[in-house]
Amino acid sequence: MVVAYVMVKAHTGDADRLKDDIEAVDGVVEAHIVAGDVDFIAKVNVETPAEVKDVAATHIQEIQGVETTQTYIAMD
Repeated sequence: MVVAYVMVKAHTGDADRLKDDIEAVDGVVEAHIVAGDVDFIAKVNVETPAEVKDVAATHIQEIQGVETTQTYIAMD
């Protein structure tokens, strides 16, 4: 299994809707609204690094209201 954390910066607006939309993406096991430079942190648990890319770059970034993402793959 590959575990990754996706930092999500969103446009101002409906945080609860975005959280629900992020959590609905296959491979996302948790999503939290956070304070700081980003608005959400999503934990991704998938089989391959390619699937991490698909979750972050394709599915999460497609959600209306998402501005940018940064992805970090866990090394342990």
